Amino acid sequence: MTFDSSPAPRPDDHSTDASDSAGPRAVLFDLDGTLVDPAGAITSGISHALRVHGIEVPDQERLDSFVGPPLAASLASLPGVTEALIPSIVEEYRQQYLAEGMQASRVYPGIEELLSTLNAAGVTCAVATSKPTGLAERLLSIMGIREHFAAVHGSPEDESIPHAGKGPIVGAALAAIGLSSATSGTLESSSDARVVMVGDRIFDVDGAADHGLRCIGVNWGYAPEGELQQAGAAPLVDTADQLRQALAGVGILTPVPPTVSCAEQAEPVAAPAPQTLD
Repeated sequence: MTFDSSPAPRPDDHSTDASDSAGPRAVLFDLDGTLVDPAGAITSGISHALRVHGIEVPDQERLDSFVGPPLAASLASLPGVTEALIPSIVEEYRQQYLAEGMQASRVYPGIEELLSTLNAAGVTCAVATSKPTGLAERLLSIMGIREHFAAVHGSPEDESIPHAGKGPIVGAALAAIGLSSATSGTLESSSDARVVMVGDRIFDVDGAADHGLRCIGVNWGYAPEGELQQAGAAPLVDTADQLRQALAGVGILTPVPPTVSCAEQAEPVAAPAPQTLD
């Protein structure tokens, strides 16, 4: 797929209407690393909680890998973290995150404009995140983008309890917006249905695959190099504008022609005729 660098259309731009699509059009978004940059809030909170409990803090690359998957599962992989310690570590982390982390987070550039474009085009947007649902709702509200989503689904509120991954969360988000997964036949049997997942980690790709959905991968998140390619995310995008073009490529938005520059639009000007002096 070829992407252009033209600016994202304004919400009232009807060129993104995709009115020729009779079936449902929906986009499920991951949260941290996809819509919102935690700006180190998650990893600093985890580091703080580990130090409080006398656990050696891993390097930054390892900490970054904790953004996306269930927190309890990530903590359990660390030396010195026992099952009995996990609830206390999670609680310490959560208090730090609530006090400082949420306010430090930022919406990625171009994302709010893209969400407005999708809403204006009649595309249903939902969030499917491993973050507990209540925290996800609160973060989206603080970031000022909650209104763009028809549904928000995450993990159980108790982060110390391991859960079954992203698949059930994606399924719950689909059900909340009136769609069933391909495993139940509804999306699979409807050639008009256009539904995709957008995420930054392998967990998003796998969760989407559980329901027969494609996952578009964003390179601005927290996946280690090569993870999204190996997981099968396609296409991979580097900017919100490239994501808009990718959504057009799968029929969710109508493609917007590249902007023609003023220089290209200008008519060639003939050179002045030579003048003869009497």
